[in-house]
Amino acid sequence: MSGYVACGLRFLRDLLYNVIIKSQKIMKTTISVIKADLGAIGGHIKPSRALLDAVENHIKSKSKGLAIDWRITFTGDDIAILLTHNKGVENEKIHRLCWDAFIAGMKVAQEQGLYGAGQDLLKLEFNGTVKGLGPAAAEMEFEERAAEPFLVIAADKTDPGAFNLPLYLSFCDPMYNSGLLISPKIRQGYVFRVIDMSPADGERWIELKSPEEIYDLAVLLRDQERFAIASVVSRATGEPAVAASTTRLHNIAGKYAGKDDPVMIVRTQKDFPGSGEVLAPFSIGHFVAGFMRGSHYGPLMPVKQNSEISFFDGPPIVSAAAYSVRRGKLTEAADCFAQPYWDNIRTRIAGKAEEIRKQGFFGPAMLGMGELEYTQMAPTLKNLEKKFNIKK
Repeated sequence: MSGYVACGLRFLRDLLYNVIIKSQKIMKTTISVIKADLGAIGGHIKPSRALLDAVENHIKSKSKGLAIDWRITFTGDDIAILLTHNKGVENEKIHRLCWDAFIAGMKVAQEQGLYGAGQDLLKLEFNGTVKGLGPAAAEMEFEERAAEPFLVIAADKTDPGAFNLPLYLSFCDPMYNSGLLISPKIRQGYVFRVIDMSPADGERWIELKSPEEIYDLAVLLRDQERFAIASVVSRATGEPAVAASTTRLHNIAGKYAGKDDPVMIVRTQKDFPGSGEVLAPFSIGHFVAGFMRGSHYGPLMPVKQNSEISFFDGPPIVSAAAYSVRRGKLTEAADCFAQPYWDNIRTRIAGKAEEIRKQGFFGPAMLGMGELEYTQMAPTLKNLEKKFNIKK
């Protein structure tokens, strides 16, 4: 009986909250995560304390009147700025705030002689948004639910396609998301916006619906160097579920300029997959592009917040921080991959990394020429072409 009473009380609480909130002018909340590699200690290991302080101090001193709340974290050698505000996505003042914080950090990195100082700041003239300048950005605007949990998932030493498999499994596969069987709203499916990241003129994208188009979706997502999920929206409610960065640095620079190191925001629970359902696919340690010089394949390892890079400039890593937000104010972060379960996963994935590294440059251990054309490989092959003999 106590269970029925508890359920009834929760229902009345949510109903009362919705009645009150809808009787008022609703202010939407925007979550922005903007992330960049500004330089690191000892190569690509991790940012220095002084570098992190420079970014944090700028946000702390300049965010009043712009941001409601903020957090600064790092994954490998990338620094991520998480902001909540009510100014909508791609807001010039919000992007300028983060851009100037990165410039302040870059100056400290240069003063300290950190490796790759300002690496992801490919263009130094701000043009109203960080898009096209190098940093990765994921943003989402929504009306807060009575309880609003979300995840910030950040990767290093890999590219945006690294999120394709985890998102496909957590939103399309009942083996990972039991809500597809149980929840009447979740089983209605989602709309996936997939970006073509090839350097064609203009941005190309397509929207595919689950469940009826999941095979078409799979055809695209298997090519993780070309296609990546940019957003996911609930078909039942029209509410945004996922916003992910899809920046390709070599498309901006025209040459190899480091890996793209994506970040995404995922709303969870109720009409979306549970937090645990979103996190579960990361236990696979699926192979992604990246690793040393961004030119190899390696298993994606879930790591604790603020973890560094090590073995062969890798392996490719991913962190996950869970938050709840109310009226734009954030709780402290829950470090999702710090739970002891993931220790065993990390050990297994480390074994996968060791095995593929035994192949060195050979075969599937290294990326195909479609990705390596931005490196010295292309001119080397061009020079070798001249030396080939043709049998007459």
